[in-house]
Amino acid sequence: MSFFGVGPVSGTGGKLFAAATMLAVLLFVAFVAALLAADFWYVWVNADAGRGPDKATLLQKLLEKEIIAATKLSFVTSTIATLVSMAFAIPIGYALSRYRFPGNRLADSMVDLLVVFPPLIVGLSLLVFFQTPAGKWIEANIMKFVYQPAGIVACQFAMAGPLAIRMAKTTFDEINPRYEHVALTLGCTPAGAFARVTLPMARNGIIAGAILTWARSFGIFGPLMVLVGAVRMRTEVLPTTIYLEQSVGRIEVALAVALLMIALALASLICLRFLQTKKAW
Repeated sequence: MSFFGVGPVSGTGGKLFAAATMLAVLLFVAFVAALLAADFWYVWVNADAGRGPDKATLLQKLLEKEIIAATKLSFVTSTIATLVSMAFAIPIGYALSRYRFPGNRLADSMVDLLVVFPPLIVGLSLLVFFQTPAGKWIEANIMKFVYQPAGIVACQFAMAGPLAIRMAKTTFDEINPRYEHVALTLGCTPAGAFARVTLPMARNGIIAGAILTWARSFGIFGPLMVLVGAVRMRTEVLPTTIYLEQSVGRIEVALAVALLMIALALASLICLRFLQTKKAW
């Protein structure tokens, strides 16, 4: 006997267990749906009732130059952060997956360290780093980061880079190294075996990691407030737009921007599901 087509369920005890787990799924889905429904309700119902800007006025506010500039900056910085993250994630993920070296476990743990760091601590640590001699030299001779758009990319990389590395390592772990060994016996160099065999096989996983990295970068907020602030037309991205709008009482505008970000997150999930064609929705 099967329950919703997943695994055998036998006897009353098995059915009760399956029902309990499905109840947990239902409650969690209902919780998420309730949050989304509340956002839509607040924006659209209040607009219809005249308790906030009407829909036409709300659209005009979303097209203000400050919000358009924040949207453009969000897309640009998230894309740059994703490219930088993947440039590190692919070689690091491959090395952690294939090689055993002194400090391997430490390096693997350090990848996850920024994931468990509170976001504000990440921003504070970046700010402190740029006060050190090394950080001051970087700002003086290479690029300025503190209260600059480049600092947005630094925050996004610090928060999303570990996710990209973890996704890349997991992808390489799932590829049998024997394929590379066969390529080596046929005359490929290690780099050639990686480029011709492993990398093509890891393509979907790497693309999925890039999509998640971009979505994660797009929603970064906490570290930005510490390192770059929320200066309009300079370091403002959509997450800080939400903060600025709600801080001056324009809740409807803040929620409208939030719904835009939710739509982008949903689009990212759809892309991921498209890549995972072997899994059911």
